[in-house]
Amino acid sequence: MNKVIPILVGSIMIAGAIGHVLTPEIYSVMIPSFIPEDFANVSAAIIEALIGITLFIPSTRNRAGLGFLILMLAFLPIHIWDAFQDLPAVGSTWIALFRIVIQFLLIYTGWWIYKLPSTRQDVQ
Repeated sequence: MNKVIPILVGSIMIAGAIGHVLTPEIYSVMIPSFIPEDFANVSAAIIEALIGITLFIPSTRNRAGLGFLILMLAFLPIHIWDAFQDLPAVGSTWIALFRIVIQFLLIYTGWWIYKLPSTRQDVQ
């Protein structure tokens, strides 16, 4: 599990980054109107790609887990905001509320990856 989960999360992050570039319109409904859409898509693609790639590298995996945790924390207010819209981006209010629960699971996953035994070789 210590190797599988970071690789799985890294793969999902890279797929998300590619999605932001190839099909940004899919994400447009999830971006609040007060955030410039192009900026949000490009920023998310870069950050998700960096986190995804670094999750594959054992020596950077812990820090990537922390980066993932921070990114999921950053997305949390957007998911909460969306859940209280008349028509949430994901369809129903119940799905939007469930997405918040999933977000907390993702935040925990980032913490878990961050706390994995380190494979870094600390040079003294």
